[in-house]
Amino acid sequence: MECPHLSSSVCIAPDSAKFPNGSPSSWCCSVCRSNKSPWVCLTCSSVHCGRYVNGHAKKHYEDAQIPLTNHKKSEKQDKAQHTVCMDCSSYSTYCYRCDDFVVNDTKLGLVQKVREHLQNLENSSAFTADRHRKRKLLENSSLNSKLLKVNGSTTAICATGLRNLGNTCFMNAILQSLSNIEQFCCYFKELPAVELRNGKTAGRRTYHTRSQGDNNVSLVEEFRKTLCALWQGSQTAFSPESLFYVVWKIMPNFRGYQQQDAHEFMRYLLDHLHLELQGGFNGVSRSAILQENSTLSASNKCCINGASTVVTAIFGGILQNEVNCLICGTESRKFDPFLDLSLDIPSQFRGKRSKNQENGPVCSLRDCLRSFTDLEELDETELYMCHKCKKKQKSTKKFWIQKLPKVLCLHLKRFHWTAYLRNKVDTYVEFPLRGLDMKCYLLEPENSGPENCLYDLAAVVVHHGSGVGSGHYTAYATHEGRWFHFNDSTVTLTDEETVVKAKAYILFYVERQAKAGSDKL
Repeated sequence: MECPHLSSSVCIAPDSAKFPNGSPSSWCCSVCRSNKSPWVCLTCSSVHCGRYVNGHAKKHYEDAQIPLTNHKKSEKQDKAQHTVCMDCSSYSTYCYRCDDFVVNDTKLGLVQKVREHLQNLENSSAFTADRHRKRKLLENSSLNSKLLKVNGSTTAICATGLRNLGNTCFMNAILQSLSNIEQFCCYFKELPAVELRNGKTAGRRTYHTRSQGDNNVSLVEEFRKTLCALWQGSQTAFSPESLFYVVWKIMPNFRGYQQQDAHEFMRYLLDHLHLELQGGFNGVSRSAILQENSTLSASNKCCINGASTVVTAIFGGILQNEVNCLICGTESRKFDPFLDLSLDIPSQFRGKRSKNQENGPVCSLRDCLRSFTDLEELDETELYMCHKCKKKQKSTKKFWIQKLPKVLCLHLKRFHWTAYLRNKVDTYVEFPLRGLDMKCYLLEPENSGPENCLYDLAAVVVHHGSGVGSGHYTAYATHEGRWFHFNDSTVTLTDEETVVKAKAYILFYVERQAKAGSDKL
């Protein structure tokens, strides 16, 4: 939106000496000393934390609006300042009086000049910080070192975290997982950039606001930019606010800052990416790019709601649903496309919360898959309408996998509704890092080669806490042979022993391409 308060609120010199030392993205709040989500006031250059940390930036604005005395109240309101601040990481500008992000500037262009100055400070400190980081990594030869020897030389590989914008860990965990599925991620990173604006704002960086129209946003474009920002090593954490505001625009279920279900978000995200890729943007069909990608052959495409896209080509599989009438024996077959499989945790394992707990056997991913594909008798509430009997009858149901996807996404159903609330199934489920064999769940296993049924783990999303509306999401993912733990803006190197102990919520398995010996599930 265009803010009318800039002229009275943007008062600092663009190269003000009052700015703190160091990189703007790591400046500390002057009140609580937190370096998460720093914002600089464009009236007095003081630095405070954002509303999703301790909210001192907003409190700074509110304190400035309190009149010193009652007889000065009207004068104070007319000259209210300290209303506009700038994010020190993404350089977007926010007005507290308008309660929205700002896209315009003062007549002298002071906002853009401050933005450019902060960018220069960030860039000038990046070289020093990188040298310091490499030196520190060289001193650490333990597992937590982020160094990799390439052609005899030592190179620092820096994963990038995602800042939490206010209970957005559910989104961060999914984005980090998808960014480590190489074929999927590379497709988006290779897409050409899309210019979303024209006229007087053309050529400038796009700052999405809640007041922009739906025609001005592209989920594919913001998703592409977010993936490009990860694994570059140029910053320790990236703020996905532009993507988050597009999510608000096109996915009303995720508006606000309450905790959300990571699996539900992943499905909405993939569905909307699929729909936008089908239709293209600005008249250019991006699904046409899929046709030019030789690595995604026609045999690997699974159409869901229309033409195939990279989403269905990589995540798409097909289930065969068989229903048999128990009265007349009539069999009904139906083929259903899927992007992920939701698996129940068998009830007999639900009391076992850790791998080393002694009461009974450990639940495995094989148990969950078997429960999904085993023959099931439908209860009285799910009577099958038999076309031969001409009425609803008792029946059995069984799932077969008719076609496996290139990336197999398995969702463990850890949340279930009781009479009044949604509880969490906190059972530990054992899962393999390599060699998940899906052949025994196929409809026609004889038509699939041995390697086509083997999958290796690429990423895991974990929910910590007791309920779907609370708790915290993190992710584990493998990149170039090493495992990383993604906890919002914090990324740490970890090991396989830690990964296999996690209580998985969503598992991403990638189809094995080359023959290699492995232990099967």
